[in-house]
Amino acid sequence: SVFSTTYKPTWPSLNSRPLPEWYDKAKIGIFLHWGVFSVPSYGHSGAASEWFWHNWKRTNPDKGTVEFMQKNFRPNFQYTDFAPMFRAEFYDPYEWAEIFQNSGAKYLILTSKHHEGWTNYPTKPSWNWNSVTNGPKRDLLGELANAIRNKTDIRFGAYHSLFEWYNPLYLQDQSNNFSTYNYITQVLIPEIYDLVVNYKPEILWSDGDWLATDAYWHSKEILAWLYNKSPVKDTVVANDRWGKGDRNKNGGFFTGGDRYNPGTIQKHKFENAMTLDRYNWGFSRPSNLNDYLSIEELLTVLAQTISCNGNLAINIGPTGDGRIVPIFQERLSQLGQWLKVNGDGIYETRPWHVPKDSSNKNVWYTSKNDTVYAIVLKWPGSTLTLSEPAVQENHTTVGLLGYKGNFTFKSQSNNSGVVVTVPPLTVAQLPCKWAWVFTFTNLKNM
Repeated sequence: SVFSTTYKPTWPSLNSRPLPEWYDKAKIGIFLHWGVFSVPSYGHSGAASEWFWHNWKRTNPDKGTVEFMQKNFRPNFQYTDFAPMFRAEFYDPYEWAEIFQNSGAKYLILTSKHHEGWTNYPTKPSWNWNSVTNGPKRDLLGELANAIRNKTDIRFGAYHSLFEWYNPLYLQDQSNNFSTYNYITQVLIPEIYDLVVNYKPEILWSDGDWLATDAYWHSKEILAWLYNKSPVKDTVVANDRWGKGDRNKNGGFFTGGDRYNPGTIQKHKFENAMTLDRYNWGFSRPSNLNDYLSIEELLTVLAQTISCNGNLAINIGPTGDGRIVPIFQERLSQLGQWLKVNGDGIYETRPWHVPKDSSNKNVWYTSKNDTVYAIVLKWPGSTLTLSEPAVQENHTTVGLLGYKGNFTFKSQSNNSGVVVTVPPLTVAQLPCKWAWVFTFTNLKNM
């Protein structure tokens, strides 16, 4: 079993660990990008808000970010001056927990540290650049972990960046072509140890991997400790961002690039980490209504992802004063309403033999036991014609989640596919407002 094996710090050994079952069953998570970058909260297409420090100070800086600073801040203002302005004065972790519980998500990932190096929990390597000694003067991560565990059935996870743009120890190792490990031994390993031992995250979502190999990051050693000795060794799930060349190859679930949505069934479990704000992971004040995904767009990505063996991690950016703005609350609330009706077609499902219908591009499939679920993104009208389900006249039943009663159907003339007769339902009879899930039991081709 997963629990009695001792994993070696080699990829063949680490990759042999089965993914704890809860993760695939959960299907939906919430991702939170929150940090000092949430204070300027300035981003636009091509310059995401959570990369603000880098967008401003890199060799070829982003013009919009530079202008924003010149217009609004004194000439010698430093990025570190934003930290005391990160006050999180409206932050109520129990209110957040309720929002997340009502969304139908089953796990949560909070940035414990993004590339700016600021930690949302106390840790010695970042002694003056964390949320307890600076800014809000609160253990932001610890408070949220407690609220989630006390008030919800959601599993708590943490994102952690391997590198930091401007950490002098990291820059020194980098200038030595990663042949020295001062940053690893003095910062990275102690920080991850503190994070895992003190807060017991059941997801360790690594990032910031692309500049060096996993040999420099000591990723295999970190994962062997995580899987063998850590307090979460039996339930923890990790991703694949552990070093240059590791994505979609090594680690736990695969993440490819951001917003990874392959559209075909993947043998290996993956996660589509995507954003409700099209351009930003952190909160961005310039974003307008059309910069956010609509509920229809969100449910489309959900259907595409789950039907291909993925999980969906939906990212929102809290504000520097500790709020989840109403547009994010509304999307999560709409998602929760939809899942109350249609969750059977999402949670604990498996991909069917095809992810989508070959003749109706608005239909994606999932399956569970003897039922195939057809997630129909546009209301079909009086008939729903599908190419994939092979019906059996006296055995198959066709229904609609949230609607009592079955529908009549007939095989398409060439005996491949089905035509379902949809009765004229009133708006009040429709089980939900967007994306309807038709059910097929006892098909020939389960």
